[in-house]
Amino acid sequence: MICEPFEEGLGKVPGSSDTYFVIVTRGHRYDQACLEKIAEKEHAYIGMIGSRRRTTLVKKLLEEQGTDKAVLDAVYTPIGLDIGAETPEEIAVSVMAEIIQVKHEKAEGCGYSKELLEALCDEDCKKQKKVLATIISRKGSAPRGVGTKMLILEDGTLIDTIGGGCAESDVITKALLMMREEKVRFQICMVDMTREAAEEEGMVCGGRIEVMLERV
Repeated sequence: MICEPFEEGLGKVPGSSDTYFVIVTRGHRYDQACLEKIAEKEHAYIGMIGSRRRTTLVKKLLEEQGTDKAVLDAVYTPIGLDIGAETPEEIAVSVMAEIIQVKHEKAEGCGYSKELLEALCDEDCKKQKKVLATIISRKGSAPRGVGTKMLILEDGTLIDTIGGGCAESDVITKALLMMREEKVRFQICMVDMTREAAEEEGMVCGGRIEVMLERV
């Protein structure tokens, strides 16, 4: 336990690829001070509690001060998986569940599952046109992290998932169209799962993912 001002205390915490930071303070001024320090460190995860308005304000202020935008965009906020948490204890469970999810995703060989690798090496699969979908950026509480991959074959076969639901369906449609248009071999699409869009589609997530589609 470190009982010191946030900036001084965080200065004593070394970052690493296995370090998971959770920011829970008394106000956005303290959130800003903590996030500014943490953003400079190596990390596996940064999550920050607070309303969408509050967390957006904090990230905007830090971006204006020169903090790396890519790091700010990758901050998990609203923090935690959407399990309908209301009490402090339930919120803590949702946060730890998200951290466990991120940890497992990072351990999956940069998104290449055993099934996906086997499919890419399969002779029958090689005869088909196919598109590899990879999440390259993530904002908010999207269900899957950066690096997650899914393979779409021209016969409609899917290997793995980038989150399911209407969002994934949209990516699959774009991939199938790519296979019909010989000239298109690469594109990037944005899938919106913010609260307004998610509610319209009946989804429970609240973020955006950017997906790279490439013919393989």
